[in-house]
Amino acid sequence: MRSEWETHTALDRDLDGSFAAELHPGWVVGGGVNGGYLLGTVGQALAETVPAKPHPLSVSAYYLSAATPGPAAVRTRVLRDGGSVATLSAELAQGPDTRITVLATYGDLERLPDDVATTATEPDLAPLDDCLPGSMAPEDVRRMAPLMERFDVRFDPACVGWVVGEPSGRGHIQAWFRLADEHPVDAVGLLMVCDALPPVTFDLGRPGWAPTLELTVHVRAVPAPGWLRVSHRTRNVASGMFEEDCEVWDSAGRLVAQSRQLAMLPRA
Repeated sequence: MRSEWETHTALDRDLDGSFAAELHPGWVVGGGVNGGYLLGTVGQALAETVPAKPHPLSVSAYYLSAATPGPAAVRTRVLRDGGSVATLSAELAQGPDTRITVLATYGDLERLPDDVATTATEPDLAPLDDCLPGSMAPEDVRRMAPLMERFDVRFDPACVGWVVGEPSGRGHIQAWFRLADEHPVDAVGLLMVCDALPPVTFDLGRPGWAPTLELTVHVRAVPAPGWLRVSHRTRNVASGMFEEDCEVWDSAGRLVAQSRQLAMLPRA
């Protein structure tokens, strides 16, 4: 049985080699479809373009316009297919409007050395039972962001002062994460996870939709089944924009994905 994620990112191959997608309304947040879901949909098309190298290693996306639920087309191009990696490009469009453009490197993580080593520190999250589920969000917030129904997210109490109007000002949000249907997150799914939590600007006292301009994700390993730990931080706010750094750790204690995005500050 297909998971919800697999169903919502399913593609049909057209005769011209492009892929037809149906962007699901369950991934809307604020003024458009979630950027991580869009990147995951493109990521699936890229994986199907080079099936011998099904895993994203490095993916960079530029967001040109806000996507809406409904039909979309993904066009991919193989720029180089070498021994262990392939370099590809892709665009997701709706009608005449390009929504995102992507440049990516793909490979087969199962054939590469499984030696995730890092000097990074694992997120120090409170135990699951002590964390706050996203299902506790007010009804009006959940109506504005139906993508919250796609996840089971448990926020670390140390990072949720913004919920009661007391943001810490540190620019840090972290949480336990899994899909709502508990289906394991795969390597392509990590592209979505890196953009799944609320914008880290909530912890700066700047709530609201923060449109992504650019997002780069590095995938280090296929995550082990179980809960993921996701940590978002920002250090710089300038010119109406902020950067957001994300780390995703799996149940085996491995840093399986990292990302950085540049986004617009939420409007007042």
